[in-house]
Amino acid sequence: MREIIFVTGGQRSGKSNYAQGLAESISAHPFYLATARKWDSNFEKRIERHQLDRGEKWQTLEIDKRIGKVNLEGKTVLLDCITLWLTNIFHDNRYNLEKSLIEAKREWERFSNQNFRLIVVSNEIGMSLHAPDESSRDFTDLQGWMNQFIAKNSDKVILMISGIPVTIK
Repeated sequence: MREIIFVTGGQRSGKSNYAQGLAESISAHPFYLATARKWDSNFEKRIERHQLDRGEKWQTLEIDKRIGKVNLEGKTVLLDCITLWLTNIFHDNRYNLEKSLIEAKREWERFSNQNFRLIVVSNEIGMSLHAPDESSRDFTDLQGWMNQFIAKNSDKVILMISGIPVTIK
């Protein structure tokens, strides 16, 4: 049953909506693994919008970093999203790229080795302007390397473009 479906794309490309529909088509009671921290009122509004988009059929877990400690064997899980999860790791490691990448890969391997159906949402953030400061460039590198790491070990990879899913793998 183990299957990993990686859904990636730009901001507002329809990733979360597509991934949610996919999870609902697979399971009557999917799990939503939320990785966002409530940094400010804007984030709180985004979280509320996502919660309203999901119905009562969803079971929600909020885990901002230690996803490897969660046992979701036999479940259908939507993890939304890798970018926010990496933001938490990067912030807590004081913007140290190398330390953050090691921690993220280790945590991902613990988490993804379960027997479950996993749909993972992430962002492609390195396809636009070059970041003006070092920490932003480091985060773009962290995101890109983790996306590659996750996609390589995924069964299916979907790139969302303007709300349209394009199967890559």
